[in-house]
Amino acid sequence: MTMSTKLRRTVVLTLAAGLAVATASCSSDDPDGAADSGGKVAITVNGRPPATQAFERRVFDADVAEFEATHPDIDVQPKEGFMDPKTFAAKLAGGQLEDVYYVYFTDPAAIIARRQAADITEAVKELPSVGDLQPDLLKIFTGPDGKLYGLPTANYSMGLLYNRTLFTKAGLDPDAPPRTWAEVRTAARKISALGDGTVGFADLSKNNQGGWHLTAEIYSTGGDVVTKDGDKYRAAFNTPATRELLQTFKDMRWTDNSMGSKQLLEIPDVQRMMGAGKLGMYIAAPDNVPTLVKQFEGRYEDYGLAPMPGGTGTLIGGEGYMLNPKASPAKIKAGLTWLQWKFLDPARYETVIKKFVADKLPVGLDTPPTPDIWTGAGAATVQALKTQYANIPVENFRAFTEGSRTVRGKIEPVNAQQVYAILDGVMQGVLTNEDADPQQLLDAAQKKVDAAVATVK
Repeated sequence: MTMSTKLRRTVVLTLAAGLAVATASCSSDDPDGAADSGGKVAITVNGRPPATQAFERRVFDADVAEFEATHPDIDVQPKEGFMDPKTFAAKLAGGQLEDVYYVYFTDPAAIIARRQAADITEAVKELPSVGDLQPDLLKIFTGPDGKLYGLPTANYSMGLLYNRTLFTKAGLDPDAPPRTWAEVRTAARKISALGDGTVGFADLSKNNQGGWHLTAEIYSTGGDVVTKDGDKYRAAFNTPATRELLQTFKDMRWTDNSMGSKQLLEIPDVQRMMGAGKLGMYIAAPDNVPTLVKQFEGRYEDYGLAPMPGGTGTLIGGEGYMLNPKASPAKIKAGLTWLQWKFLDPARYETVIKKFVADKLPVGLDTPPTPDIWTGAGAATVQALKTQYANIPVENFRAFTEGSRTVRGKIEPVNAQQVYAILDGVMQGVLTNEDADPQQLLDAAQKKVDAAVATVK
C-alpha cells in the first residue's frame, strides 16, 4: 500500500461512513457459486471496516443487508482487510483470495501480468453505468491484450490548496488562484510578507512524503518520474524542467523566505499550519479540506482549491476492485452486480448523500460520496446531486473541479515508496541546504532510482 493511499483511506473511513469501503472476504470452493441450500450465489468480498470503527461497520453491514434483500439470489460474505501485496499471492494459491477484492491503482498492471484477475470484458457489458466511467481510469484496469480486468470505484488527484482569507489580506484575488509556479512564487512572497509567522507556501520532505509531492509537481511540468524503456524501467525526472522547478523552490526558501525556516515537514504539519491560518498554499487532494475542518478547526469558507500549477499533469490515485481468476461465471456476474449497486450507480448516490447531510459531513467536493470517476451522463447526475445537496461553498473549489478536467492524470511510479524515499533527499537538499545544487541532487537521485526500478517486471 502506498503512503498516500493510507492517508486517503483514513479520511474516507473517518468522514465517509456512508461509503465505507464495500466488501468482504474469503473464497468459496463451490465451483458454481451456489454455496447454501437455497441455491444462492455466494461471493466473498473484502474491505469491511473493523469492529473498532463501529459506525462505519454498521453502515457497511446495513448496505450488505439492503443489497441481499433486493438481490435474494446473491449472498455477500464480507470480511475485513484490503490489498496486502505480501500475502496476496499466497492467498490466491491457497484458495483464500476473495472473489471480489480491493486494489489500489498501482496494483492492476502487475496483477494482470501475473494472470491473477478474471477477464470481465464481456461480463461488464451487462452493467448500465460502465460506459460513463472515465476512460483513463478504465485503462488502469485494462491489460496489454485490450481486455478489462477490474473497475475503478474512487479516485483522487492533486491540486493547489490555498487560504482564501490570507489571499485577501495579501491583496491577492482569491477567485484567481495561481496557475503557474511563477505565480505561486509571487503569491507566496506577498503572503509571507504579512508577517506574524505566516508562511506563503509549504512543501513536504520527510518519510517519503517529499518524494510523493515532488512526483506530483514533476507531473505538473509535463514530466515523468519513471518510464519504461523497452523491457526495463528507468528514471525520467532528470530534466531541465525539473531542475527549474527545484530552483524555484530553492529561491522561494532562501531568497524570498516565503517557505519559512521550519522544514522536514509531513502532511500533518502543513495541515496544522493551514488550519491555524498561518499557511497560504500547499499541494493537496480535495480530501484535505474536510480534514482541515474536522481535525484542525478550520472553516470551509477560508479555503480554495485550484488545479496543479502548470496545468499539464497531476498525480492521481485511487482504488477499485478486481475478481478472482478462479471465480465461476456465476460468481463473476454476482460480484459485478454488487459493485454496480454499491459503487457504480450514480442514481443511488442520493441515498448516500442524504446520510452525509444528516451527519453534517461535507457534500460538494470531489470526494465521497460524489467521487470524480464519471464522464457523460454519470458525471451530469453526480454534479446535479452535488449542486442540490451541497453544504459547503462549492464555488471556492470550482477552479479545481473545472480545471482538472483538462489536466492529464498519472498514477504513482513503480516501486513508488523506494522512489519517494530517494526523492525525499532531493527535496531536503533544496529546502535545508542553501548551497545545494539542484542538478547534482538530480544526478545522484537518478542513479539510485535507476537501481531501484531496474528489476521491476
